[in-house]
Amino acid sequence: MKFKSQDKQNQLLEKITAQHLVVGIDIAQQTHVARAVNFRGIVLGNRLSFSNDEEGFHNLLRWIQTLQSAHALTAAIVGMEPTGHYWL
Repeated sequence: MKFKSQDKQNQLLEKITAQHLVVGIDIAQQTHVARAVNFRGIVLGNRLSFSNDEEGFHNLLRWIQTLQSAHALTAAIVGMEPTGHYWL
């Protein structure tokens, strides 16, 4: 059975619960920027700029864990979409 792309997207959205922190990342070559929202799309905390190295990703993980703790969230979904030529 084939699904329409909208049906698949709806199935994925239904998996996001009130316990999820949803993190979107705008990736770049040197510095990435992350923003976090709850399952309803309400912004939580400030944005985070982090470097494209091991230390930067550790900072991202700590930021996520801090937001989860502050808002009593137990799960996280992280998504990123490259822009420009970074998709290569």
